[in-house]
Amino acid sequence: MTKNAKYILEMINSSNNHLTAEQIYLLLKEQNQSIAQATVYNNLSYLYKQGLIRKISVEGYPDRYDKILRHEHLVCRRCGKLSDILLEDLTEKLQSQIGVSMLSYDLKINYICDECLQKEKGEDGL
Repeated sequence: MTKNAKYILEMINSSNNHLTAEQIYLLLKEQNQSIAQATVYNNLSYLYKQGLIRKISVEGYPDRYDKILRHEHLVCRRCGKLSDILLEDLTEKLQSQIGVSMLSYDLKINYICDECLQKEKGEDGL
């Protein structure tokens, strides 16, 4: 693994946010790391293919990257906010229902976050 890949992996694993490639690039620049944006994308692709990070895709928003820990995500359908949630492990139940060998699953639950609900209430009250 390259030095850049190690920096990026460490950054994702130590973050409580779901970082985009652009955010990772800017954080590395702030840390005085001389790195090209294409290098960030290439390393993210490598780390994802190696199974060292998760890639979270939400329609209409850039891909975000997350550490490898068993958890699911809440996704706000209005603003795209991504939040972690822990649910009971569904692996065995899903495995028995699909009948084929399952490598992993990615569960995203869509909802409207409190901030967007408050904005809607404020707009209605005008």
